[in-house]
Amino acid sequence: MHHHDHDEDHEEFADFRDSKTRRKNEMNALQDLGAELVELSRERLEKMHLPERLFQELLEAQRITAHGAIRRQLQFIGKLMREVDAEPIAEQLAAIRGESAAAKAEFHAQEHWRARLLEDDQALTEWLARHPGADVQLMRQLIRNARREASEGKPPKSSRQLFRLLRGAGSNNPTDNR
Repeated sequence: MHHHDHDEDHEEFADFRDSKTRRKNEMNALQDLGAELVELSRERLEKMHLPERLFQELLEAQRITAHGAIRRQLQFIGKLMREVDAEPIAEQLAAIRGESAAAKAEFHAQEHWRARLLEDDQALTEWLARHPGADVQLMRQLIRNARREASEGKPPKSSRQLFRLLRGAGSNNPTDNR
């Protein structure tokens, strides 16, 4: 029977250790969430409608430059995060990350198209098939001028204009990435 009591004590200790580990992991996750919030602009933070105290401490963390001080501030922000519902904040951050990933992908697709248009005459035919409303004359002129600027070593003014034109068309057709 004495042996049985020992097993119960061991189980209680294991439960305590597991819950302590779980709490520590949760605190670290909240601190990481806080660190991610610190990276956002003030405007982005304002749009998130965070509790005022948390908002002010995030702004304070953005002003701190000393490594030890920023670490302490992030720990404090993590502590504040325990007092709020972190789930909506985490969801908003995930949406922000998704936006930036989508924007990056669209930017790369537009760079890809610009490079193809400048290298390959057939690419314009493909682009026009996917974007029937595109201004054919303007695109041909920009491609011609961009090629000439590149061969003469001039600043890529037309290439930039072509990119802006592609970006304008790309936002109307976000599924088009090749």
